[in-house]
Parts: sequence; C-alpha cells; structure tokens
Amino acid sequence: MLLWCLALTASAQAHFGEKPRLVVGIVVDQMRWDYLSRYYDKFGNDGFRRLINQGFSCDNCLINYLPTVTAIGHASVYTGTTPAFHGICGNNFYINGKKTYCCADSTVQPVGSDNKKGMMSPRNMVATTIGDQLRLHTDFKSKVIGVSYKERAAILPAGHSANAAYWLDLKNRCFITSTYYMDKLPKWVTEFNKQLARNKEFKKVGEDIGLYPLCGTITTDMAIAALRNEQMGKGDQTDMLCVSYSQTDLIGHKYGTRGKNTDDAYLQLDRDLARLLKALDDQVGRDKYLLFLTADHAAAHNWQFMQEHKLAAGPWKSGEMKERIYEALENDMGDGRGCIGDIMDYRIFLDWNMIRQRGLITADMAHQVLWEIEKEDDVIFAAAYKDLATSALPPLLRDRALMGYYPGRSGDIIYFPKPGFYEYGPWSSPTGTTHGEWNPYDAHIPCLFYGWNVKHGATSREVSITDIAPTVCQLLHIQQPNACTGKAITEITR
Repeated sequence: MLLWCLALTASAQAHFGEKPRLVVGIVVDQMRWDYLSRYYDKFGNDGFRRLINQGFSCDNCLINYLPTVTAIGHASVYTGTTPAFHGICGNNFYINGKKTYCCADSTVQPVGSDNKKGMMSPRNMVATTIGDQLRLHTDFKSKVIGVSYKERAAILPAGHSANAAYWLDLKNRCFITSTYYMDKLPKWVTEFNKQLARNKEFKKVGEDIGLYPLCGTITTDMAIAALRNEQMGKGDQTDMLCVSYSQTDLIGHKYGTRGKNTDDAYLQLDRDLARLLKALDDQVGRDKYLLFLTADHAAAHNWQFMQEHKLAAGPWKSGEMKERIYEALENDMGDGRGCIGDIMDYRIFLDWNMIRQRGLITADMAHQVLWEIEKEDDVIFAAAYKDLATSALPPLLRDRALMGYYPGRSGDIIYFPKPGFYEYGPWSSPTGTTHGEWNPYDAHIPCLFYGWNVKHGATSREVSITDIAPTVCQLLHIQQPNACTGKAITEITR
C-alpha cells in the first residue's frame, strides 16, 4: 500500500511538473474543415499531413456563436469564450453609439511606420487570453508574441499582456506594431523589414491578388524570425507564439472555395507550415512544443457555382432590403427613413437618436422593422436581441445569437437568410465568397492538436471553438482565461 501511494505521488509530481517549452497557436483565416480531406492527397508529408497523421483531429469542431467573422473567431479561440463575454462582436461594432474597429485605439501610436493602421491595441476585448494566463502564471516571465498579416489576427490572439504583436503594413511593405507594446521596433524586426523591402515580388502584392500566397510565406518568415531572435522555447518558462494566416481569406473572398487560386494558396500554405514545423523542431526540439491549428471561420461556396449545379443558393443585398424597409415604413408610419443606422453581419443597428428626434416610439419602430424583415422572401427567421430568450427561434439559432450578443455593441435585430444565401457586397466578388452565418459551411472548422503529450487520434464528438483555450490551459496546468465558457477536450487532456 505504501509503495502504491509513493508511486502515485511520484506520478502526480511528474504530471504537474511537466510542461512544453513552447505553445504555438495557428489560425488559418476562412479555412473550411473539409479542406483537410480535399487537399490531403496533394499535401506534402511535412505540413498538414504531419499534423493529421501524427496529431489529434477534432473532426466536428463548430463555432457556437454568431456572427462567424474574423475578429470574433480569433478572440474566441484564445479567450475560450464568445462575444457575450469577451466583447469582440465583429470586425466592426458600436461602442457608445460610435462605429468602432475591433482593435482601434486612439491612445496609441504606430511603431515602424506612420500609417494609422498602427493605432491598434487589444483594449476593446474585455477578457483574458491563453497568453495572458500563461504570463500571469509565470509572473510574466513567459514570452507571448503574435504575428499576422491582419492587425486583429495578431493583436487579439496575443492578448493584453503580450510582449509584442506584429502585423503587415502593406502600404509601406513592412511589419509594424504600436506603442501599446513598445516605443520602437527591436533591431531584428528592423533588419527583417529591410530584407522585406528588397523583395521585388512583395512590392506587387496588392496590385496582383495572385501574389497573396506570398503574404503567408512572409508571415511564416516573420514567425520563424521571432522564434529565433526572441529565443522562444529556450527559457525556463513556457512561451507562446500566435500565428495567423490571412492570405487564404483574401483569396477566398476574391475567388471562392474552388479553383486554381484557392488550390495554390493552400498548397503554398502547406509548404510554409512544413518550414515552420522544421524551424520549431530545430529551435525547440521535436515533441517539446505543443501546437494547435484551427480557423476563425469557414466559408460558403460561391452562389453562382451552386446554382450552376442546381443547388439552392443566392446573393443577399442588405442595402436593397434597407430600401424596402424604408418604403414600407413610410407607407405604414409616414416616417422612418434613417432609423436604421447600419446593417452588418446580418444584424440591424437602429439609430435610436434619429428615432427619438423624430418623436417616434422606439419600441414600435423596432417591432415594425422586425416585421418588415420577416416579410423578406429569403429570410427564414428574425428576432430582436432583447426578445431572444422568449423568441420562437429554433434553439440552435437562439443560443448562438445569444452567445454572440454583447449589449451596446451587437445591434438590435438579427436575421437569418436561407441556407446558401449570403451577403453580396464589398467582401464577396462575383467569383468569390464570404461568411458570417450559422450554417456548417461557415461554422465547421478544423481543429488539430500536435506535439507535446498529444497522442495520435481523432474524435467525431462535437466540440466548440471555445474548447481550444481550456484544453491548452489544462495541458499547461494553468488557470483558464477569466471569461472562459468552453470545456477541455478530454480526449486530448486525459
């Protein structure tokens, strides 16, 4: 009995004493889960295939809130919760009645260029991240760094207490940051930018979208440079590197889910992942780092492509709906033009100041707008956020809408187009696509774990995007982020 107790104690000590040298989080912007199988035979052996064949795949990972967009996805992966708790309600949302970009911060200045794209920070996010909890746990000795093409994809994953977040200033062709993190770029970043300036192909990015896969290569180069120059994974405490690949989203919006451009983007990403994994092996040591790969959202197939194959789909133009609502309001109420302040991500933001100035009853106006939306041929459901709990929405839609609602930021009414119908506007070309809805084509994302203490396997059990953070935290034996609502994936943590 005594020997058994001693053995159990030794096992527990070893369990809690173990830790990886580095955690690597990878988000692939707009990646559908089925791309893993679609491109599997075309992938090389050292990128996606390595993660699939040697890691653990959660094959039924779903996004459990609305809308399914970039900023929310990145925040939810790393906070382990939804907009209802972390406050990032879209790429843009309203704060105190003012439209605000998710990472906009007028109190900071750009570092590395004079572009206002550098006036960014994570201050609009009200919850902590994995990296914040890791820094807290180690008395801020751990290094946490975010790298991406998009500023929101570098800033939100890295969290509030990150050592740095770097994003691309495409106008000036360099990586930048803000005074939220530092007063000047480290010498190695300055040297990296000098090398980047000599890249003749990169100078053409922005003019030729076919070159956007190069942005993924450059993001990989920057991540490897951060890994090496900051000596990540070399210290006494676990570090964290957050990498997000945005080129796949840009190409998807332009070219959709099918075709040479999208194929080339994912095959190039596979090669870049292989380079990153090799650098991690060399710098940190194989099986000494814990890595996960997921997506912030997926994407619908192009509606014209669907129609060509006799599948239900179509364009949705919220601007035209807005005009129809105004015409109806004028007929029914004699006034109301201008009462809709904005329409974003299948949500209506009423202009309450305008409504009050015109002497209209706010409750009547909200119900009238909702009534008109419900008349739309291609809308199947709609509800006011304040009535969600008692609405007649199917439970799945109701719950996801509630989990995406943050008072004062998320608008007033949410509506649900028919399956296959999506917003046809600035973010979706005639050949491209977009995202934002509850449907599996937008909400079913890859979720791969690999490396330190991860056994090979897979599960078809439904898990959520918010389960990633508590899984990582349990593996690290640190506290979950302070608003975490997800649950650790026990197939990985046991």
